[in-house]
Amino acid sequence: MSAPPIRATYSLVDHDGTPVTERTHRGSWQLVQFGFTACRVVCPRALTKLTAVLDELGPAPLVPLYVTVDPERDGPAVLKAFLTASYPWFTGLTGTAEQVDAAKESFRVFTRRREGPDGYDVQHTAVTYLLDPDGRPVHHWPDTRGAEEMVRDLRRLLGVSSGAPRTPPPPG
Repeated sequence: MSAPPIRATYSLVDHDGTPVTERTHRGSWQLVQFGFTACRVVCPRALTKLTAVLDELGPAPLVPLYVTVDPERDGPAVLKAFLTASYPWFTGLTGTAEQVDAAKESFRVFTRRREGPDGYDVQHTAVTYLLDPDGRPVHHWPDTRGAEEMVRDLRRLLGVSSGAPRTPPPPG
């Protein structure tokens, strides 16, 4: 028996407070990563790797999105401050707990809240998803994949060659 397909749908708000869905970016490829701003190791490592991938990829019709798995702490302002400071390629997405849960279910992202002496942590699936210009899932990479492999895959899938590096958007 195979696993159910990934639907890759979401109805959230971006880090500027604007409502967005997977249809908002129709016509562009979407690179989707789930995580949270209070993560100490896995999420910063993944975002750093994906930033290197985007830098190396060069100009491409690609929208990098970072969907929180911790909407309790990650409101739009928190996501914006976190991403613009270190990962300016990414637009943060959040919403109500119900909206985030629906997005996680749609992408088949597992999460588990774990209480600890310093508050809580959120264990979660560490996979990067690629949606085509119609918003359909076409590829994914587990966290163990290296940046070079991801760049090769993205160039092939997006039909772009190596070129001038991308310039990150200005802060703010």
